[in-house]
Amino acid sequence: MKTLIETERLLLREITLDDKEDLFTLHSHPEVQKYTGEPVVESLDEMEKAILGRIAHYKKYGFGRWATILKEGMQFVGWAGLLYLPEFDEIDLGYRFLPKYWGAGIATEASHAILTHGFTTLKLKKIIAIAMKENKASIRVMEKVGMEFFQFAPYEPGGEDVVWYRCDKKLLSKNNII
Repeated sequence: MKTLIETERLLLREITLDDKEDLFTLHSHPEVQKYTGEPVVESLDEMEKAILGRIAHYKKYGFGRWATILKEGMQFVGWAGLLYLPEFDEIDLGYRFLPKYWGAGIATEASHAILTHGFTTLKLKKIIAIAMKENKASIRVMEKVGMEFFQFAPYEPGGEDVVWYRCDKKLLSKNNII
């Protein structure tokens, strides 16, 4: 599978059905799912359906959530990427990694590269990111990559408020991020 984005330590590529077991390990981990608003994945069949949805998203929009591979040892560490949210007409930056890689700067490194790719290669106008207020680590990543807070609002009607961050190429250029 062709690498879409390469950083100093990471390779990002499209997720395929060959990633099913790695993604199942990731999405069935309660700590990983804790701040996502999603239940843990309970079966490989459920994971396969989710992967097929990601593949359809790539075909429709030309981007998506990408498998993130640590170059050293070619180890799957999680995913990071962009997702079109039709209910908001927004493009969301998201990431999810195996706990053993938390705190190593992988989310920041991947997010920086994804924002650069989104604005320079994909020519996107704006990218948002959403996190639960309790997810301090994800909020810190959003801030480190130059995104700015713009609202507390629910993700789903009637839900609890979450934090919404956003950025555009002009903001990141002004802050010397891209």
